[in-house]
Amino acid sequence: MENLTYRQQLDLKNIEKIREHLKELPIFCGEYFRSLEIRKSTNTRKNYAYDLNTFFFFLKENNPYFANKNIRSLPVSILEQIDSTDIEEYLSFLEAYHKDGHLYTNNDAGKARKLSSLKSFFEYYHKRKIINVNPVAQVDAPKIKEKTIIRFEPDEIALFLDEAESGAKLTKKQSEWHRQTKLRDVALLTLLLGTGIRVSECVGLDLLDIDFRNNTMKITRKGGNEALIYFSDEVAEALLIYLEEDRYKKEPLSGHEQALFISTNLTRLSVRSIERLVKKYARLVTTVKKITPHKLRSTYGTALYDETGDIFLVAETLGHKDVNTTRAHYVAVSDEKRRAASQVKLRERSKSKETI
Repeated sequence: MENLTYRQQLDLKNIEKIREHLKELPIFCGEYFRSLEIRKSTNTRKNYAYDLNTFFFFLKENNPYFANKNIRSLPVSILEQIDSTDIEEYLSFLEAYHKDGHLYTNNDAGKARKLSSLKSFFEYYHKRKIINVNPVAQVDAPKIKEKTIIRFEPDEIALFLDEAESGAKLTKKQSEWHRQTKLRDVALLTLLLGTGIRVSECVGLDLLDIDFRNNTMKITRKGGNEALIYFSDEVAEALLIYLEEDRYKKEPLSGHEQALFISTNLTRLSVRSIERLVKKYARLVTTVKKITPHKLRSTYGTALYDETGDIFLVAETLGHKDVNTTRAHYVAVSDEKRRAASQVKLRERSKSKETI
């Protein structure tokens, strides 16, 4: 795998997972997953396979009709036995269930995602007239509650980067690691805050993806599409310092030679590692806000909108197909504007009152 790109390695791992899940699903499901290969990413197909595995596990455990049946040998006609009540019971089951000794829970967003997987599955067989009714179409998706957009304010951004640079508030043990990773951490956090890229896009960056002549970088979006992203001189400076004083002096392990950000183990930095990194420094700035890499993305999206007022530019930069996604999840009203709401006058007070 050493000659494969990060994206290709990820796709191979996803394909292996899909095949593992398919071994536990009815044989007829293979036809459905082959139909997805030309229109869905390996990550999406992996999630669909996981969700379908959960659905058939539910049927086996909770539906007497399936209790004594071999899931692998079920015929496609079995789908005709499933109605909307089964789907509703499945959504209720997803709130909390045990499997292989583990407790799994799902909030409304998790339920909605799994319902979406089922919808795609049943639609495939319904469109081909293999089943007469699509029971999922008769079930409403859970209503996902709107969440307050959490992100850094401008002064918090500066404090956040200052903490990453100085490491002054870190524990003694953290400080020992900080001496080895400071330049990488500052460059990585500056990049996330200065471009709004996803953590998965950041992990996938290679050395050759960065063009300092034009201050651009090539990233791979969700779904596998490539995009060219511009970055500021401030981001360029942080990256160059990291490359010249740290990254170029190290020899990563085989298969990780081209990775832009590497771990102390000399392997490509993982999504989980970046999540822990962001959490570590964010705690030094605020204990109220739960800051994640995605919240840094929200910080960038909000700042870009405040600067330009162009919602379509923000959507394009963040890689959103639907501008409503941008508006709902990334464009927050600044605190200054919220405070202005408290100045609305309800009644005009007269400047002078007659004495009675």
